Amino acid sequence: MGRIAIVTDSNSGITQQEGKELGISVLPMPFYINETLYFEEITLSQEEFYQKLEEEQDIKTSQPAPGDVTDLWDQLLKEYDEIVHIAMSSGLSSSCATAEMLAEDYHGKVQVVNNQRISVTQKRSVLDALELREEGKTAAQIKEVLEKEKFESGIYIMVDTLKYLKKGGRVTPAAAAVGTVLGIKPVLQIHGEKLDAYAKTRGVKTAKKKMIAAVRKELEERFPDGDYGKHAYLEAAYTGNREEAEKWAAELQEAFPGMEFDMDPLSLSVACHIGYGALAVAWAHKYSDC
Repeated sequence: MGRIAIVTDSNSGITQQEGKELGISVLPMPFYINETLYFEEITLSQEEFYQKLEEEQDIKTSQPAPGDVTDLWDQLLKEYDEIVHIAMSSGLSSSCATAEMLAEDYHGKVQVVNNQRISVTQKRSVLDALELREEGKTAAQIKEVLEKEKFESGIYIMVDTLKYLKKGGRVTPAAAAVGTVLGIKPVLQIHGEKLDAYAKTRGVKTAKKKMIAAVRKELEERFPDGDYGKHAYLEAAYTGNREEAEKWAAELQEAFPGMEFDMDPLSLSVACHIGYGALAVAWAHKYSDC
C-alpha cells in the first residue's frame, strides 16, 4: 500500500494545530487587508480578522500562490507516494481549478478533489479521506469516493447583520436599511457550487426554526427510514460568537438526537461576506452508507 498524504486548506476550518494532530497539511488561505498580505491562522487570527472587519478595513480574499502549493506537494512527495488535495468548492474560489491545473504536471501522483465543499462539510471530507486511507484506498479511489458524494451535503447560514451583504452587492442599500429596522435575518444556503439566498426571516428564533426545518426536510427526503444518525453527520458553525453558538449547538442536538455532531467556526472566506454573529447548520452523508 502506497503512502498517501492528505492536504486541505484553511477554508475547511481545520487549524494548523488540528492539522498536526490529524497528520495532514493545511494550506493557510491568504487575505489582503489594506493591501497587506496575511495568512489565516499564521499571521491572522479569528479575533484579529473580526476586529479588522468591524473597523471596516479593506479586506480581500485570495487563493494560495501556485508556488506555495507546489512547494508543499514537492516536500510531501519526498516522504509520500501520493497526495489527495481537498480544496474548497470550485464554485466559490478558483483555488481548486488552479490546483487541478498544477496537478497535471505530477503524472497522477496528486489527486485534486473537486467535491464542492467548504467549511464544516469540507472538514468532513478530510476526515473521510483519512478513514478511506486507513481502509487501504489509493489516492485515486479516495478522490472517486469523495466526488461521488459531492452534492450529498448542505449548509444553511443565518446572517446576523445585513451590512456585509449590502457591501458585497447582494442586497441594495435601501433593502438593507429596511431589513435592519424590521429585524430581518436572511438565511443563506450552500449546496455545491454557490452561496445562495434561501429565506428572509424576522428575528433569530424564526431563522433557527427555518434552518432546522430545512435540514429536516432534506434528511427526510434522502433517508425515509428516519434513522438519520445511521446515514449522516450533523454539524454547526458560526462566525465569532462562541457563546451563542454553544446555545445553537444544544438546540440542534435536541432537534436531531442520535446524530454524530461537531461544531467549528465558519471559514474566514465565508465570514468575510456575512460578518460577525452568523449561525449555521450543516449535514453530510456518511460515505460508508453508500
